[in-house]
Amino acid sequence: MNANEQLINTFYTCFKNKDYKGMQACYADNAIFSDAIFKNLNAEQVKAMWEMLILKGKDLRLEFNNISADETTGKAHWDAYYTFSATGKKVINRIDASFEFENGKIVKHVDNFNFYTWAKQALGLSGMLLGWTGFLKNKIQTTALSNLTKFMNNER
Repeated sequence: MNANEQLINTFYTCFKNKDYKGMQACYADNAIFSDAIFKNLNAEQVKAMWEMLILKGKDLRLEFNNISADETTGKAHWDAYYTFSATGKKVINRIDASFEFENGKIVKHVDNFNFYTWAKQALGLSGMLLGWTGFLKNKIQTTALSNLTKFMNNER
């Protein structure tokens, strides 16, 4: 296992163990993160996002595999199992992550998952009916960023 594969392994092992400080240490000070819900977060925001998700995700469980990396890029697959707090519905989110590295740290992290599949599980009927629309996706993104901002201002 090369150093960047080890970094990815460390990141997800910390995640699995709900060690957000260990996850945060994997990111460079100029890191950026994006997924279908959290877009273009800076390093401070992404570090806070993982802290928030771990602290608020009471039944969060994850599995990870297929880690590979070279000198500058890497990837992994992970599955998150949790209850979506806003609805109480169970979610299994299957995610493919890609990474870029500099100086032994993550500088870019992108998680790809099917938003419609997530919305059907997390939101039930409304997710099934509206999960494919930009309207619902924008609403979820806005709410998620608002929750993150509140967390960063009040919870930490």
